[in-house]
Amino acid sequence: MTLPTFRPRAALILCTARIRAVIVIVAGVAGSGKTTIGMQLAKRLGWRFADADSFHPAVNVAKMHAGIPLTDADRAPWLRAITGWMDGLIAAGQSGVVTCSALKRRYRDDLLDGRPEATMVFLQVDRDELVYRLNHRLGHFFPEQLLDSQLAAVEPPAPGERIVVVPEHGDAARNAAEIMRRLGLDDRPHDGADSPEAT
Repeated sequence: MTLPTFRPRAALILCTARIRAVIVIVAGVAGSGKTTIGMQLAKRLGWRFADADSFHPAVNVAKMHAGIPLTDADRAPWLRAITGWMDGLIAAGQSGVVTCSALKRRYRDDLLDGRPEATMVFLQVDRDELVYRLNHRLGHFFPEQLLDSQLAAVEPPAPGERIVVVPEHGDAARNAAEIMRRLGLDDRPHDGADSPEAT
């Protein structure tokens, strides 16, 4: 599945003079490289990092282990936990990077609405590459057979959303640099975090 690539609107370039804390949400389907790229981005910026998988309740993990797709009801507490982490950093004036599949428009709205400090990057990867990665990924609870359910559920970002779509090139450092360039984060100073911290 190929997502459209949109040029970033001026409003998406983060104005660090006006906003102290910045939250970057790295989104995309399973196998798109969210965690690897998110960690690389957080390391380069010296920001906190959280992997969305760590926010899933045990019942969700068990369902995915069993090859059962999650429902909207399953994802509701997971999304609340992610927004809680984001809001905690924003309240403390700290910046961070968090991953999230953010498959549907309403999920993305839940994450972004009312949070001018937050912006989202949606990684674009074709299906064949996703299948290859999932087949070669070890020690993860998301089985390859659930990929089709995610691709069927995904609602590609629309031009009116506060989202930058970035083609994923398979090189985490290159992707992180491109995200920083697209969001105007190249010269942003660290905000007190010496290294990324997963929570």
